[in-house]
Amino acid sequence: MIIYSSSAREFREKVDSNLLTVSIEEAFVKKMGMQPSRGEIRAWNNSMQFMERVIRNSQIADDCGILIEYNIPATSKRVDFIVTGQDEDGNNNFIIVELKQWDSAKATDREDVVLACVGGKEREMTHPSYQAWSYRQHLEDMNEAVYSNQLHSYSCAFLHNYRTPQPDPLQSEQYQPIIQKAPLFLSEDTLKLQEFIHKHTGQGNGINLLYLIENGKIRPSKKLIEHIDGLFKGNSEFTLLDEQKIAYESILSEANDITKKKTIIVKGGPGTGKSVISMNALGGLLRKKLNAKFVAPNASFRSAMVETLVKQQPKSKSRTKVLFAGSGQFYDSTPDFFDVLIVDEAHRLKGKGAYMYQGLNQIEDIIKASKINVFFIDDYQRIRPDDIGTVEEIKRIAHMNGSVVLEYALSAQFRCSGAEGFLNWIDHIFQIRETGNFDGWDQEAFQFVLLDNPNSVYSHIKQKADEGYKARMLAGYAWNWTDAKEGNPNGEVEDVIIAEHQFKMPWNGRALPTWAIDERGVEQIGCVHTSQGLEFDYVGVIIGNDLKYDPEAKRIYADYEEYKDKLGKRGLKNDNQQLTKLIKNIYKVLISRGMKGCFLYCRNPELRDYLRAHLNRIFMLDAVSQLERE
Repeated sequence: MIIYSSSAREFREKVDSNLLTVSIEEAFVKKMGMQPSRGEIRAWNNSMQFMERVIRNSQIADDCGILIEYNIPATSKRVDFIVTGQDEDGNNNFIIVELKQWDSAKATDREDVVLACVGGKEREMTHPSYQAWSYRQHLEDMNEAVYSNQLHSYSCAFLHNYRTPQPDPLQSEQYQPIIQKAPLFLSEDTLKLQEFIHKHTGQGNGINLLYLIENGKIRPSKKLIEHIDGLFKGNSEFTLLDEQKIAYESILSEANDITKKKTIIVKGGPGTGKSVISMNALGGLLRKKLNAKFVAPNASFRSAMVETLVKQQPKSKSRTKVLFAGSGQFYDSTPDFFDVLIVDEAHRLKGKGAYMYQGLNQIEDIIKASKINVFFIDDYQRIRPDDIGTVEEIKRIAHMNGSVVLEYALSAQFRCSGAEGFLNWIDHIFQIRETGNFDGWDQEAFQFVLLDNPNSVYSHIKQKADEGYKARMLAGYAWNWTDAKEGNPNGEVEDVIIAEHQFKMPWNGRALPTWAIDERGVEQIGCVHTSQGLEFDYVGVIIGNDLKYDPEAKRIYADYEEYKDKLGKRGLKNDNQQLTKLIKNIYKVLISRGMKGCFLYCRNPELRDYLRAHLNRIFMLDAVSQLERE
């Protein structure tokens, strides 16, 4: 969507008559359905004066095209400024100009990330050249008009208030690769920017290009498809096995006909391969040239998926990220805009009032926004009161929106070394549901050790990590999490404290979104929000005092005061049954993250004794069975 567009001549005239900002504001209200913020209006007033002088002095033809505030389809991102036109060779070109009002910045040790003062606070921001280049890459990859009509794209950043210091942190050696892709123009570089714009668009004939860009269909380019194919071929983690392959092929088969609205529900417990199938389905749908996106409610899970996918080609991360989205951005999407939306961890979808969510129901948003929607779900992994993702709710909303419902179930266990019996035992022993595995599981298939000291849990996990296994410490939300503003931006504060054992560890760092796969992650404790959907070889799990056992009533129950997740217990102070159900689900999720083994410590003595008694019973039964065999 283009908020404002005109010829270069009209753009200059609007500025001369002091009507440009008024025109942009009116167009914004009409197309976006809301008023722009004061900050946006100030930015237009400031930046457009500079851009008008650049356009006028570049002496480009009157019929070059100007786009202001181009909303990139299927995203919440807007490009500040685009110039369209032809060069001397008759090529149809467009230039993305990312405008910044910064007057200073600092370098960081993170790739393409800088520190800048925005909104009165110093914040981590992407380098302006990276931002300009990433928008250009997105259009090249997903706008059919760009790659089918041989439109040549260029990008640059213009910081008109930034006087170059010596040395300049924005032009540090580490940022030179991205500056080569998208030139950086500072306040004294206005003449260079004028020459850059004239070189690529100065011959005019750009009005028609505005129409092409705005009306281009959103579907993957051949280059993007080849890129994604290459990433999957380099990752053994995404190899499909047995019924995973069947579910995958079923999804692709249903996607052959997108004229009928369909809702596909894929049900499966931990370790059945939901994420493997969903990621492969994304690749398969892109190969069909469908406008598809991978949706995951959990930001940490999305980051880990992207990092795992691009680990062989880390430079391709930004190009890959555009195919991934959070679940809260579809509330105002155009109906049926997407061919297919794939939703992993659908049990974590939210309803009205969820943090930062502006809509009413994320399930309905997704179904309305797509012709085909695929939900991967496990009803036993809901962990918060505002998690509305259930099979019944998805079916209800699908029927309400005229979408045909198709259901598939996954039963084969690919996590916990195939020890489906172990997960059934966890269900039974934690009183989640009754199963036939009350007497144990195949212990040769999965190692489960109950320990009396959290330090011993950490020692086992550290040893496994040193041996080359993927191993992480996990805990329930039974300890407060010190805020970043209080000196804890990246796991500096040891919040998880068990004084009786002199045990202290920090929660996973906020500035380490890839905690699950970063080697530094073993020194921090992950929670359910950073580990759900992921898997490790071994996990060390600490059950805090939020889950306890009553020996007289013989029941496991939640302690409202000991559970520190404010959103996780909102409205449940007088509903211990529901709170207990959610906290049990959390610990099942944590315990089931391990594929080879789990080392467990329970802080509540009664719960620890309860679990040990059941383990001793299993050991005794095994011993009797062994004697009988002998």
